[in-house]
Amino acid sequence: MKQPMTVLGIDLAKRVLHLVGMNETGHVVFKQRLTREALLPFIARLSPVVIGMEACGGAHYWARQFRAHGHTVKLIAPQFVKPYVKSQKNDPADAEAICEAVTRPTMRFVPIKEIDQQDLQALHRARERVVKARTALVNEMRGLLAEYGIVLPQSVTKFRHTFTQTLEAERAKLTPLSTELFAQLYDEFGVLEKRLASYTDKIAAIGAAHPVCQRLMTIPGIGPLTATALVAAVSNATAFKHGRQFAAWIGLVPRQHSTGGKPRLRGMSKRGDVYLRKLLVHGARATLRWIGLKTDRRSTWLRGLIERRSKNKAAVALANKNARIVWVLLTTDQVYTPEQAAA
Repeated sequence: MKQPMTVLGIDLAKRVLHLVGMNETGHVVFKQRLTREALLPFIARLSPVVIGMEACGGAHYWARQFRAHGHTVKLIAPQFVKPYVKSQKNDPADAEAICEAVTRPTMRFVPIKEIDQQDLQALHRARERVVKARTALVNEMRGLLAEYGIVLPQSVTKFRHTFTQTLEAERAKLTPLSTELFAQLYDEFGVLEKRLASYTDKIAAIGAAHPVCQRLMTIPGIGPLTATALVAAVSNATAFKHGRQFAAWIGLVPRQHSTGGKPRLRGMSKRGDVYLRKLLVHGARATLRWIGLKTDRRSTWLRGLIERRSKNKAAVALANKNARIVWVLLTTDQVYTPEQAAA
């Protein structure tokens, strides 16, 4: 290389990766195509540079590997790289765009996750998959039983409590083949229930032992699931300037489309992690069930909000407020206190 390379952009892929390097003036001085096996030996021989990658599958693994060899690694959300792609899209152009984006002083970067965070996030993903599989199985069984004139109530809880009794009472409507089939499907439902309980218990145990999760769980509406999911997703809360930016990252603020000095706020932006937003909103809904029994400032504010707006909007507003409190607890060593939250 004629000029020293200071920034290296890598377009990640499963097998073949494209690399583009730039010097301090922004000129391309290096281009190469490497296999997955050859990438790490190449990085190990390279003098310390700034390495930029899109935050995609495998990016956090590579970031930890490159960081161990003394390089500065920066991950960028793909939507922030796209504006820097010139003309046609291809892998070398993507790598060059990553190089360009990394050098921008106002660029937002994705914090690198540690291995324990990815373990916890994988546990949440596995649990969520089992939840969806259980819901799909229950809906399938309810639909099939309806064809035999047997109608079961909605919700997994009611299904669990009424399935056996209903099948016994309506056995005359079933044939021996259908009886055997539904028995096998119910056994499959039981297996999913046990697996789900196992995942939930592991998450609860991790939350009870994790000091940050313990502090987050002092917030009303945040339990072990939400607390551990937040710790797994947010590796460095100081990457957000304030709680409002953190809530916006989760997608709990209105989408803005302002121009000419006139603000225009639309519906919820729904950006960020859908799973985190769902947990925060469901936790807020659970909190709303008890505000009629309390007289503190938080409950009074929520009751007034429900009267002015609606219960659904109040739940989202409370989830937004909880997200901002979470940011404060993640960036400091404070413990949640109702007096400070109501101020």
